[in-house]
Amino acid sequence: MGFWSFLKGSGKSLVGGSDTPDVDALKQEVADLGLDADGLDISVEGDTVKVTGDAVSQEMREKVILAVGNVEGVAAVEDDTSGPEPKFHTVEKGDTLWAVAEKALGKGNRYTEIFEANRPMLSHPDKIYPGQVLRIPQDA
Repeated sequence: MGFWSFLKGSGKSLVGGSDTPDVDALKQEVADLGLDADGLDISVEGDTVKVTGDAVSQEMREKVILAVGNVEGVAAVEDDTSGPEPKFHTVEKGDTLWAVAEKALGKGNRYTEIFEANRPMLSHPDKIYPGQVLRIPQDA
């Protein structure tokens, strides 16, 4: 169980403004990304998204958290699922995946591991933005 903060004013716009997207829009975003949310329930309370249930895998759990959190209008994701604590990194101004890999994994040339761990949310290693939260692979 965890609580992660996201930058409410940044991320993918699903509703065309800083309003918090509704549950259907968030579920559609998860489906559009091709993520398997079987066993998970997504709800919205104010600007916080709550994810409960049992994910099909730890990877899917972490990706669903990021998919709903990195959306404009979402300030936090409360995770009430089972499994190990995910490791995330919030992108800072000037960060590159190389710099994130140096901080999180000890070697910049391991940036491809972070890129792959965040697909399909990331389409290119150079397309990250300040405030975006990235998944750091735990088996890396």
